[in-house]
Amino acid sequence: MSKSGLDALLRPEDSILVLIDHQPYQFTNLNSHEPTMIVNNVVGLAKGAKVFNVPTILTTVIEERGGYLIKGLQDVFPEQKPIDRTFINTWQDPKVTDIVKKSGRKQLIIAALWTEICLAMPVIQALGEGYDVFIVTDASGGTSLEAHEMAVRRMVQAGAVPITWMAVVSEWQRDWAREETGAGLAELLAEHGGASGVAFAWEMQLLAARAKSGV
Repeated sequence: MSKSGLDALLRPEDSILVLIDHQPYQFTNLNSHEPTMIVNNVVGLAKGAKVFNVPTILTTVIEERGGYLIKGLQDVFPEQKPIDRTFINTWQDPKVTDIVKKSGRKQLIIAALWTEICLAMPVIQALGEGYDVFIVTDASGGTSLEAHEMAVRRMVQAGAVPITWMAVVSEWQRDWAREETGAGLAELLAEHGGASGVAFAWEMQLLAARAKSGV
């Protein structure tokens, strides 16, 4: 993986997103982040993948006990049935890895609950298989802040790139002149971008007011 230069940035045509175990059971012991933030961020990330036509794999572990994928995330891809696993390590399940391999894409973007288990295991294995792996730290979470942080350190040592969800979608966009995705990204940021979304809505209000007044 190139760590610097233009080729080190994410490109929609080379990316594939895997979202792992955003289920009720995992949320009950999520202590590294405020759970509503993880919900907001992973749904925003998924919507971003849809804007940029990035293939997205949804997967759960023993959903009859751990619960169905959270509704906000399933609603982004209502037609997609999450791949349900028994493997704790997603990368040992060929139902997932076969899709990734067939895509031919090497920029692997992963978010999961929990960071120290369901994110770390597949990330470390995929790195060993030659993938450029990006871990979305604010769409993932652990059973404690220490567990999350130590897992991120471990994955970075193995070669993974830590990144946040807004950085992912911004690298996919790269240029506001790309009008085919610009409007979708702006709408996404307004809905899930926190203070950035509020500021964007305010800017649109001011521009509308100026247009009305002819200033």
